[in-house]
Amino acid sequence: MPSSIDYDTNTSETIWIDVPGGRLAAQDEGEGPPVLLVHSAVVNRRSWNGVVPRLVEAGYRVLRFDMRGFGESTTDEVEYAPHEDVVAVLDHFGVGRAAVAGNSMGAAFTLDAVLESPDRFAAFIWVGGGIGGYNKEPAASEDSLFTAEGEAEDAKDWDLAAELDTRIWMDGWRDGVNEPATRVDAQVRASMKAMDRELLEPGRVYGEFKRPAPPAIERLETVAVPTLIVIGTLDTGGTRSSAEILAERVPGARIERMPEVAHIIGMEQPDKLVALIVEHLAPLPRWA
Repeated sequence: MPSSIDYDTNTSETIWIDVPGGRLAAQDEGEGPPVLLVHSAVVNRRSWNGVVPRLVEAGYRVLRFDMRGFGESTTDEVEYAPHEDVVAVLDHFGVGRAAVAGNSMGAAFTLDAVLESPDRFAAFIWVGGGIGGYNKEPAASEDSLFTAEGEAEDAKDWDLAAELDTRIWMDGWRDGVNEPATRVDAQVRASMKAMDRELLEPGRVYGEFKRPAPPAIERLETVAVPTLIVIGTLDTGGTRSSAEILAERVPGARIERMPEVAHIIGMEQPDKLVALIVEHLAPLPRWA
């Protein structure tokens, strides 16, 4: 199924949203209760191309955007709060409340948004992400690739850096051993790598993140919206640890451990991810 998805082009027109010190590229598709998707730090909003049409078919209005510096979005060299951009997107589209799903860094930022502006969210789906203020020391095998990727960036070997990112985040990990590149669909792997390679281009500006205080790790018991945690069993140790912490501490949270999937779940298994999202949202009162 994933090999038939085009991750190289936008599926609808780009809508521009001006924010202080930046400009966000966004899309608005479908009709129904709104769902906002926030992408990972190694891709852009096109990583949701397999997820969006399935959510639209299920009866949802789907919003997504490129975070500052990613994809088509831009920013000045300013300090900004990423969770405020999440809310700014809702404001632009006239959405009072939305369900929100974030992957990776996007999951950490959406968690911040849910904590800071709980009245704006009907539900939360955390997909292989992070938690503000929490960092688990990586296993030695993972750390060796993280170090090699950093060294490749320092050497301005952007192709190697993109390949190493793809090994870390797409190929995945089994018992501390990096899985082979052949584990995943070749087109999906190439699409993730191409998006990541674009992000490594010299001259891209990402600004400086301003995260909420106290950090999310100190406030998980206050998450006040229905929460679904989705984690791949082949994700990094730190990400899997974050998922278990959320499952233990977020009131009423439900965790789904997806076998044979790594970090970018929406690209690897869009059908299964959408099924979990729809199952999570279906019992809730409608929102707008």
